[in-house]
Amino acid sequence: MGIIRVEDIRCYAYHGCMEEEGIIGTNFSVTVEVKADLSVSADSDNLSDTIDYVTISRIVQEEMGTRSKLIEHVAQRILNRLMREFPSVEKSKVVVVKHKAPIQGDVQRVSVEMEACR
Repeated sequence: MGIIRVEDIRCYAYHGCMEEEGIIGTNFSVTVEVKADLSVSADSDNLSDTIDYVTISRIVQEEMGTRSKLIEHVAQRILNRLMREFPSVEKSKVVVVKHKAPIQGDVQRVSVEMEACR
């Protein structure tokens, strides 16, 4: 068993409950972790035998490009795609971070972490 982690995928997106968030947008970052049997790819050294982290990044970028009110909703969509597109993944975790969320106080970021298992 092994873990592939793609960290801090940076995106500019338009998620949020307030109307102006859908117009102005803000910076987000996403970290994805997938757990799978990596023994075949470790032996073969072939990209086709593993979970391609370029595809993981593409999935994140595509799902971040579809507006949602809640980052929980975005995280769930990313999880759904990962589990659907990579049948060998046994467990996946996604952390979506919203930088400079429009809330009062000195808050640098808010985040949501969600997991999915087979």
